[in-house]
Amino acid sequence: MWSFGNIKVSGKVVLGPMAGVTTLAYRTFMKRFGVDLLYTEMVSDCGVIYDSRNTRKYLEIGKNEHPIGVQLFGGKTDNLVKAIHKLQMLGIPYDFLDINLGCPMPKVMRNGAGASWLTRPEDLEAMMRQVVNASDKPISAKIRLGSDDKNINVRDVVSRLERAGVSLIAIHTRTTKQIYQGFARHEEIRDLGLKMKVPLVISGDINSIDNAARALDITKATAVMVARGGLGRPRFVAQLHQYFKNGERLPEATLKEQLSYLRQFAKQLVNLKGEEIAMKELRGIGVHFLNGYAGMKPFKTQLIQITTFAEFDLLLKRIRYSMNNKALDNY
Repeated sequence: MWSFGNIKVSGKVVLGPMAGVTTLAYRTFMKRFGVDLLYTEMVSDCGVIYDSRNTRKYLEIGKNEHPIGVQLFGGKTDNLVKAIHKLQMLGIPYDFLDINLGCPMPKVMRNGAGASWLTRPEDLEAMMRQVVNASDKPISAKIRLGSDDKNINVRDVVSRLERAGVSLIAIHTRTTKQIYQGFARHEEIRDLGLKMKVPLVISGDINSIDNAARALDITKATAVMVARGGLGRPRFVAQLHQYFKNGERLPEATLKEQLSYLRQFAKQLVNLKGEEIAMKELRGIGVHFLNGYAGMKPFKTQLIQITTFAEFDLLLKRIRYSMNNKALDNY
């Protein structure tokens, strides 16, 4: 058990925010495998201010998702503060607010948002002070090592964020220039968790029990953030949860189990969004459930073409038939 602000967290597994992935359906599906802390998809300050229909969808929060944070991005202090006031007025039931200071995507950075803030640390600190003052909920932030190898300023930014009053800091140990390429560099912040005044969540290449344990050992972080390394891998979340709880190593999911998980997730998507939208979203996320299993390439190609749940169901039966050379109806 650990805490930040007034929030108590029961374990070390954090599900990282991912645009187009961490929808209400994905979060609630993954949470039951042992996720201890959740974030919404990244939402724009202007989307909140002007009450964008898509933004409202991103802000849907289920009753069993707590503790959960809304992740907000923007390049102007005034707009971020306005968005916070709007969120509070709307009564969105989030537990904390996360400011994205690490997104490396050009469409975010060209407006001064995301990792662009890391290039102007004094402005970042001033902005975060106003954000903390405007919010009635704890504030967290997600950052990177710096803009590039010549400008690694993560320790300075951490100090500034702490002075500004943030309650939690997540660090992705790549530079902005790296985007998601190469390897995460946890050594750059060795033992930083011991020196910080607030909890540290470590992100980057959290894709196995050993890598997660190594990240915690190097950085002395409080928890790990599972993002791309956990896509379509609910068993991995369960493995981390169990390992950090008592050291037990659960086995990898079999293909049969993965297909069961995939079908459960698909049904959850349909129940939440209706068949047409659900199948569109499943085409992007569903293929990750099949990664790493032999012979799945042709089935992944078929999966990204499905339009109905009946087609999806038939595809699962074909996969099972290919596994056993017979139809299996009970799943």
